[in-house]
Amino acid sequence: MKKLLLCACLLLECVAASAAQDHTQIRNVVAAFVQQQTAALPGKVSYKINEIDQRITLSECAKLEAFLPSGSQLIGKTAIGVRCNEANGWSIFVPVQIKVSLNILVSARLLPLGHTLQKEDIANQAIETSRTGGLTDPKQAVGKVLRYGIAAGQILREDMLRLPYSVTRGQVVQLAVQGSGFSIRSEGVALSNASEGQTVQIRTNLGRVISGVARAGGVVEIKP
Repeated sequence: MKKLLLCACLLLECVAASAAQDHTQIRNVVAAFVQQQTAALPGKVSYKINEIDQRITLSECAKLEAFLPSGSQLIGKTAIGVRCNEANGWSIFVPVQIKVSLNILVSARLLPLGHTLQKEDIANQAIETSRTGGLTDPKQAVGKVLRYGIAAGQILREDMLRLPYSVTRGQVVQLAVQGSGFSIRSEGVALSNASEGQTVQIRTNLGRVISGVARAGGVVEIKP
């Protein structure tokens, strides 16, 4: 009887062991998810998936799904979730470090506030980063204006730059009203600075304050 019970216990242990989820499979699901989700990022993406603690035992699952936890990003030190989409399923978070190697734009020299960037103001630098936000194409920067002064070698980001103003405060602008079958032109004074496409308030010759959309050449488009 004792031998029978021992064999039964050993059999149960073997069944339990065979039903445990393979950690390598979980890491493979994470790897596939990271590769798919970072495919559109500029530059070369590299990642390192941490080993899962061997003491963690999960039931075997045929329907594994990776997901990005709320508040997490696919860059830097992060975590990827893997859930079991079966009855009595489970979920686990696997730590991952994601880096991007790319040629990024930097300032070629000291540049002052309000400077309009030209090609000679920009240089390329190969870096490995765990953050996003740097510009990679000179077309993203040339012709834009610095919001503040920057040092030589500083990484150029979108939030550093603005479009040049097409309308400036105090400027006499042309008001254009275009409707069905009619067009009206008049003048007004801009009450603030605005880049093309931004809303700006205008004081008309009659003293009224109206809003319009700034366009190139000192024109403000007014909707009828």
